[in-house]
Amino acid sequence: MKGIIFTEFMELVESNFGLEVLDQVLEASNDEGIYTSVGSYDHHALVKLIVNLSKTTDIPAEKLQEVFGETVFLNLLRTIPQKASLVKSDSCFQFIRHVEEYIHVEVKKLYPDAEPPRFEFISETESKLVMNYKSARCMSHVCFGLIKGCAKHFNQEVDIEMESLNESGSEVKFIVNLV
Repeated sequence: MKGIIFTEFMELVESNFGLEVLDQVLEASNDEGIYTSVGSYDHHALVKLIVNLSKTTDIPAEKLQEVFGETVFLNLLRTIPQKASLVKSDSCFQFIRHVEEYIHVEVKKLYPDAEPPRFEFISETESKLVMNYKSARCMSHVCFGLIKGCAKHFNQEVDIEMESLNESGSEVKFIVNLV
């Protein structure tokens, strides 16, 4: 997993819960908290940080992942080159399609060993998008939050349903309705 996800997570924890809570989470995770945005790290370390933040704050891990996804969306958007086609997206659904068609492709070119999540688009109308999310990292709640952040960016209100397609959570169907 790219280090930018780790650095963004730690910034979110520090700004929302304070440096003391971040230190407690790092200590409980046996993690020094030393990450660079361009480095690659085992996603299990992020899972451990989220679980220990959940224990420290009494907020469910799934909710923390959703908040993280929603919050980090704009920061990730800023890292996209202005010439990229997806910057020209004018709706949440169009942007989500471009993530699969552009960002995930570019990530694989830059980092051949990277394993970005995959989106399989099932159906789309003007008001409804149905897609399957597939990721060995099982972080569909972060994806949920990213979709919320994306919709907010485009001033669109969405209702999102998630349906797990397997026990591990590595495949999840998202039904996104514009409200």
